[in-house]
Order: sequence, then structure tokens, then C-alpha cells
Amino acid sequence: MKTITALASLGLLLLSGLANAKQVEVSIVKMKFTPQQVVIAPGDTVIWRNKEKRQYHNVWFKQFTEEEPDIFFPGETFEQRFDKEGSYPYVCGPHPKMTGTVIVKAEVNSRP
Repeated sequence: MKTITALASLGLLLLSGLANAKQVEVSIVKMKFTPQQVVIAPGDTVIWRNKEKRQYHNVWFKQFTEEEPDIFFPGETFEQRFDKEGSYPYVCGPHPKMTGTVIVKAEVNSRP
């Protein structure tokens, strides 16, 4: 019975963490990621939204993969969830001057 109670408590703890998870949007406009740097908490998701009129882009975390990811077109999005603390730089593969960083910290001041 103690095992079931412990598992149930763990499940509720995990669910409450997911309930507190947030989504942060990064816009892609005029060949820039805006904001260029975001600070989020573990479990949060960043959504990149291509707001260009004609240009395609991608979000490439070279520390995760050597293979360049698929591109996405105006009106489309790409999202990535971050579970571990750290600094995650990224680049647009087709436009390498476009760069950004996601910083994941356990304590983010904007939390309620």
C-alpha cells in the first residue's frame, strides 16, 4: 500500500510540474529571432513562429544533432521542450547570421 501511495504522490508531483510548465514564443521577423535570448524554467517549451512574408528558416541546436533540421515556412512553427538546466545556443541553418540562445534555469523570476 505504501508503494501505491508513493507512486500516486510522485505522479501528482510530475503532473503539477507539467501544469506549471509554460510556453514562450520567439518570433522570426526580418531575418532575426526576437527575442534573441529567452530564459525559461525546466519543463518549459519554446515555440518559434515564422512571421516572415516569404522566407523559410529552421532552428538548429548543433549540440543536439549534426544533421540540419527541416525548414519551416511563413505561418509555421517549430517547438522544443527543455527539461535540463543549461545554455542552448542555436542558429538558423540557411541563414547562419541568425542566432539565439535558450537559457534554462531552475529559478526564473517571472514565475507566479
